[in-house]
Amino acid sequence: MLLLAFLQAGANVVVHAQTRVDSLKNIFYSSTNDSIKNKAANEIYDYYLAVNKDSLLYYVAQARVRNLEKEKFDFQNKILFYARWYGIALLALLSLIFYRSNRQKHKAAIKIGEAYQQLKETQQQLIHSEKLASLGELTAGIAHEIQNPLNFVNNFSELNVELIKEIKDAIQKGDLVEVSALASDMQTNMEKINEHGKRADAIVKGMLQHSRSSSGQKEPTDLNALCDEYLRLAYHGLRAKDKSFNAEFKTSLDPSVEEVNLIPQDMGRVLLNLYNNAFYTVYEKSKKQIPGYAPMVSVKTRRTDNIVHIAIKDNGEGIPETIREKIFQPFFTTKPTGEGTGLGLSLSYDMIRAQGGEIKVVSKEGEGTTFIIQLG
Repeated sequence: MLLLAFLQAGANVVVHAQTRVDSLKNIFYSSTNDSIKNKAANEIYDYYLAVNKDSLLYYVAQARVRNLEKEKFDFQNKILFYARWYGIALLALLSLIFYRSNRQKHKAAIKIGEAYQQLKETQQQLIHSEKLASLGELTAGIAHEIQNPLNFVNNFSELNVELIKEIKDAIQKGDLVEVSALASDMQTNMEKINEHGKRADAIVKGMLQHSRSSSGQKEPTDLNALCDEYLRLAYHGLRAKDKSFNAEFKTSLDPSVEEVNLIPQDMGRVLLNLYNNAFYTVYEKSKKQIPGYAPMVSVKTRRTDNIVHIAIKDNGEGIPETIREKIFQPFFTTKPTGEGTGLGLSLSYDMIRAQGGEIKVVSKEGEGTTFIIQLG
């Protein structure tokens, strides 16, 4: 196309120049008719062609340049046209991709939210189940523990009934010395009734406190009493479930601990869980009938500066080092299927952390385990 335009422009310029030369030649020939004039005319014609040779090339070059510029302009316009439409198409494609991506992200976010909500509901159900399980284990111990003070109340009440009869008889006889002695015995019995009545009341309150939802509010709590109470409840609870179970337990409670600001419901659940685990492991070890082995669980409290320490120790099988870091993970358990949810230690860990404390474990395989709670 470029070559054709070039040839066409050159032909036009040549025709134009040839026309001018022929016009001059005709004018000259009209005024001269002899051979000399014809020769001169031919020389003038040749001279004119030679003189205008560069002009012809110039015109041809100019025409070529104009055609090239026009083609360049047209080409640039086409490039801009196609680029504009390509850009529009690309933006439309990207918009579609972003729209689909955002839509998928939105759907994914909805699904994640639904899954998270289901997970939270499942977690709450499992936590509730764990609390019910611990309450069930606690109930048997409470029934045993509450029976003791009730027996005392009943026995001393019967004694007082007999003492009242004796006092009446002494009054009729006018024996004031006997009346005074009997009244003194009756007063002692009433004090015992009051003491054991309060003991039964404390056990019932502890059970109700354990069963209800935690308020999340800290309150001054007699930590030593809590440690002792739940140790006995855990032991008697296991004894009620399995009459063959037997173990020793002891306490070493520092009087300087006094009252500690904590959430009593949560601390009670933590202690019960740790005691149950300790009694479980010593019982399992006792089944091996190792000569000289005596299952033992102990709890010790002490205060150093502003830190209160609780150490719950057993002489059971211990925790292998390979799984020691996993014991506080949710659903991790070493107990056989159906005997543990794997949530007890995980919940205990969270409850202690929520109270601003720490819980650690020290264990030696084959010798025993100690859980250490620190409350600041």
